[in-house]
Amino acid sequence: MTAARRLVLLDSIAHVGPECAGCVVVSGSHGGASAAGFVVREPAPPHAVFFNDAGVGKDGAGIVALAMLDARGIACATYSHLSARIGEAADGLASGVISHVNAAGRAAGLRAGARVGEAVAALGAQVAG
Repeated sequence: MTAARRLVLLDSIAHVGPECAGCVVVSGSHGGASAAGFVVREPAPPHAVFFNDAGVGKDGAGIVALAMLDARGIACATYSHLSARIGEAADGLASGVISHVNAAGRAAGLRAGARVGEAVAALGAQVAG
């Protein structure tokens, strides 16, 4: 059985902080380098982070978080910008469909094509009461 983890919804990943350590974070932010930097700088990072892929963009700019978080051993996935609104974490959770997954995410059981809500549940995340 997967250990219970807290679920944190952040419309902007800029609000990630120590209270997110070990949590599953669904962010409304794009998965670009500037956004991923907020997570990478956390001394005790989240267990997993979901970002909007923002259409992937030139040179994969919208999904560079995958590699950046993989380097720290943090599970990371992006959900399609066509499935959920950018900047709205609750919509990402409710409607997001995973488009890309890093190696740490695959090891944690995440896969492209899965719904974000199902993936979050599979990671053992529970909405804080």
